[in-house]
Amino acid sequence: MWIPGATTVGVVCQDGVILASEKRVSYGYLVVSKGGKKVFKITDCIGAACAGLVSDMQILAREVEAYANLFSLEVGRPISVRSASKLMSNILFNRKLAPLITQTIVGGIDDEGPSLYVLDFLGSVIPDKYAVVGSGTEIAIGVLEEGYKENMTIEEAKNLVIRSVKSAISRDIMSGDGIDFLIITKDGTTEETMKF
Repeated sequence: MWIPGATTVGVVCQDGVILASEKRVSYGYLVVSKGGKKVFKITDCIGAACAGLVSDMQILAREVEAYANLFSLEVGRPISVRSASKLMSNILFNRKLAPLITQTIVGGIDDEGPSLYVLDFLGSVIPDKYAVVGSGTEIAIGVLEEGYKENMTIEEAKNLVIRSVKSAISRDIMSGDGIDFLIITKDGTTEETMKF
């Protein structure tokens, strides 16, 4: 099976959700870019992080963002994380004959608290407390499994995410060149970048 090149991580913590991905964009054995962005803000309280074809990720994120904005205008309240994940799932499933080549983690915070969902190419929706997608999965998930605790603070979770992505970068040739973060709390969304 073909695995999209990337190491993309999502972690639920006490105060919110952290989504992160490294910055390398590769195509076969060629590094196309060292500054690719694979983490997307969907709404003020929901984000998505992806591994796969960057064009497909951008199309999917833009479409879900548009539908989420339409939902909040029509209904008068923001879309929930579960609904945004299901919306993305429906888009992916409807494209099953010409699939968007992307594995996605959707995370955010709403009235039910922080939550995280993992989606594959065809739109399976799997809720979880932490997740990794992409070619660095096997390495990064080992670090996350060992270090994850319920009710971690944002800072503890961020340090764990950095450790897990760095360990994957050191062994996976398709991953590297820094980390982009999307940190989602009840106060909103902040984006950060770490170069190394």
